[in-house]
Amino acid sequence: MKRLFKFTIHLFVLLLYSVLASFAFPNYFSESGYAFLAFIYLIPIFFIINRSSIFECIILGPIYGFTFFVCYNYWLSTFHPLAILIAPILKSAQYLILFPAIKLVQKIFKRRYYIGQTLVYVSYLYLTQQGFLGYPYGNLTSAVYCYTTLIQIVSITGIWGLAFIMVFLQTLIAEMLNEAELKYYLVDIIISVLLYAFTLTFGFFAKDYYDKKEADRSVKIAAIQHVNDTWKADYYECFKRLVALTDEAIAACPDVDLVVWSETAFVPSVRWNLEVLDNSSRAWLCKQFVEYGTSLPVPLITGNPEGVIDDPTKPPINEDLTYNWKTYNTVLFFNRGEIAGSYRKQHLVPFTEHFPYKEQLPWLYELLLKNDYKWWEKGYEATVFEYDGLRFSTPICFEDTFGYLSAEFVQNGADILINLSNDFWSQAVSAEVQHMNLSVFRAVENRRPLLRSTNSGITCLVLPSGEIVGQLEPFEQTYGIYDIPIGQKGGLTFYTKYPDLFAKLFVFASLMIYFYGIVNIIIHCYKRNKYKEVENI
Repeated sequence: MKRLFKFTIHLFVLLLYSVLASFAFPNYFSESGYAFLAFIYLIPIFFIINRSSIFECIILGPIYGFTFFVCYNYWLSTFHPLAILIAPILKSAQYLILFPAIKLVQKIFKRRYYIGQTLVYVSYLYLTQQGFLGYPYGNLTSAVYCYTTLIQIVSITGIWGLAFIMVFLQTLIAEMLNEAELKYYLVDIIISVLLYAFTLTFGFFAKDYYDKKEADRSVKIAAIQHVNDTWKADYYECFKRLVALTDEAIAACPDVDLVVWSETAFVPSVRWNLEVLDNSSRAWLCKQFVEYGTSLPVPLITGNPEGVIDDPTKPPINEDLTYNWKTYNTVLFFNRGEIAGSYRKQHLVPFTEHFPYKEQLPWLYELLLKNDYKWWEKGYEATVFEYDGLRFSTPICFEDTFGYLSAEFVQNGADILINLSNDFWSQAVSAEVQHMNLSVFRAVENRRPLLRSTNSGITCLVLPSGEIVGQLEPFEQTYGIYDIPIGQKGGLTFYTKYPDLFAKLFVFASLMIYFYGIVNIIIHCYKRNKYKEVENI
């Protein structure tokens, strides 16, 4: 009964702090969130893990993961009823592994296990961004995007070094609360304070340097925030609104260099309707769109789905009147009277944009199809566009949450990152701010300006120092004219040259911890058997 009572208390505290943890990020009650909570909310979590058995951790982990992500990603219910279940369930499965993994570190080291627990936790943050299920949302570093002095370190370590520093002190405090002899941790406290001191000192000088550094030149870009449900609204009405706002922006700023629309701003596929079908019912609208884009006095960057033939041995339209096609989430670049280039989205949103397990999980594939999810094909090229000496890349929506992608664009020569997003479906400003928070780090990591051109928010410019300027009011039909500095970049940052290197080192160190534990078990068993042999003699 005593053990059950203790477990019940742990469960109650865990549920309480899973909700509190979600408040560190933009949430239902605060569109900006309470960032200071990111520096403390893990303390009770690690404290409970340290005081629980591995079996209890197996139970507590999924409960925490599910509750946290239901509260944190509450806006997914607007996208689709299935989405608010899929993400938390997947995360609860990951926490089913994470909590026991953290507990095992305590059993291996007995004391100062907090160092290993920090490594394991940060490794978890990195590993859960990899592959098909990669999902960066919920990373505690995104909550502190507003502390620009603190986040400058990511130009060296990526978000992983910042995460290590933030988690390190919290795991230390959790271990100190669990141990009686606190005097043994004086050196550890000093090390943690020094880590923060170094990070803030570096951040102060780095931010000051980029705030004062003069640009070689600047470009003016008009970002059109049209606020349309582009997939459900009348395509012609959406197009007219985009045209009206664009004409207004160019009239207000005749010397604008580029115009940017959002992800899938124009939905009917130009390539499919004009090149493949040639006489579709939407061809006339696609022709108007192309004529407008090519007639503008400046280049236009816009999202437009790209449809191509799937099976070349068959006609474009199947016998059941479905299309014989595959589609890409694409950016089109209109320049000098033609479509001068395109970029295909490389990292797709799991389940909602991409599901590669049709053969292995046909029941889930069919369920997702019945619930009106749309699949895209993956792109594989980190395209860099060029215009008038300006080189830029266009990560699409979700892609600006992944550090390695932006680093690849910059490695290929991009001076500016222009993100095209459509978060209109969320109907929640907090969801749009969560997305923006994650993207801020891409500018600092690579020391390149990042312009976000969105359907409904958050449209803004992020400078290489991490400062956000020109943020437009969410869900308001408007446009922003951004004077973007070029030439502040210098060379490639350490992170750009070696993206996610620190995360990979943390993963390696975590594996070595468990390897050390296995070796210790083998040695212990060997010694015990030898001792028994001696006793028998």
